[in-house]
Amino acid sequence: MSERAGAATFMGAPLTLLGDELQAGGQAPDCVLLDNDLKEVKLSAWADKVRVIATVPSLDTPVCDMETRRFNTEAASLGGDVVILTVSMDLPFAQKRWCGAAGVDRVITLSDHREAALGKAFGVLIKELRLLARAVFVIDKTGKIRHAQLVKEVSQEPDYAAALEAVKKCA
Repeated sequence: MSERAGAATFMGAPLTLLGDELQAGGQAPDCVLLDNDLKEVKLSAWADKVRVIATVPSLDTPVCDMETRRFNTEAASLGGDVVILTVSMDLPFAQKRWCGAAGVDRVITLSDHREAALGKAFGVLIKELRLLARAVFVIDKTGKIRHAQLVKEVSQEPDYAAALEAVKKCA
């Protein structure tokens, strides 16, 4: 597995990401994650939809909280052919609690805590912290990546407008 030293930073400190960086135009890998009820689920379970996959370090941090709430709000206007999945290393119990407390009901939260399968396959696993870097991927119904943004500084929000524009081009 490749290591990309300095591919991301946290408060300016360099971090190493594990796995190859995914680019727009490539095929999205399929991964097994856990849903909030501890059931295994593959990303391909939503292959009939345009998928927005947002990876975040932890829902219990201010920027991840803001990002997930923002995508939850945006989801209302995207229609039924689009699904937004937020993936973190948080335990499913914590994700379920957070969603309930935050009133997030349109974003599906998934946990990568067991095997870091998505983190490695999407190239966003932070070696030093065993957390996921902040990134947004838009995947069309054929499995092709239409948008990929790795947010260089983990403490910053992604470019929502670019991701939503990519979704509109796919839908």
